[in-house]
Amino acid sequence: VQLVESGGGLVQAGGSLRLSCVASGFVFENYAIGWIRQAPGKEREGVAATSTTTIYYAESVEGRFTISSDNAKNTVYLQMDSLKPEDTAIYYCARGVVDKDGEYQYDHYGQGTQVTVSS
Repeated sequence: VQLVESGGGLVQAGGSLRLSCVASGFVFENYAIGWIRQAPGKEREGVAATSTTTIYYAESVEGRFTISSDNAKNTVYLQMDSLKPEDTAIYYCARGVVDKDGEYQYDHYGQGTQVTVSS
């Protein structure tokens, strides 16, 4: 299983970035893919996720971030608009499944990509 993120960088507040996660080593359509971020000194936060049946957004990003997938390319994207300094974090994509309670459970993570939003 391999997940490779790209697209991070430095952007001013109000700007946009698009992250990509290219997956390999498993049947892409059989799994959910999520984006999880971690800022220094803060707990890891799931920000968005997509499966064949559901899409999830954290309240902190809803209306600003959009998750999408391209099954032909085994790629999941995270379009991030109206970025805020508090969005600064390392963003990881992860492979998972949706459990019986509707929660995303992840078992593999990529190496992460840094997103820095300046004020």
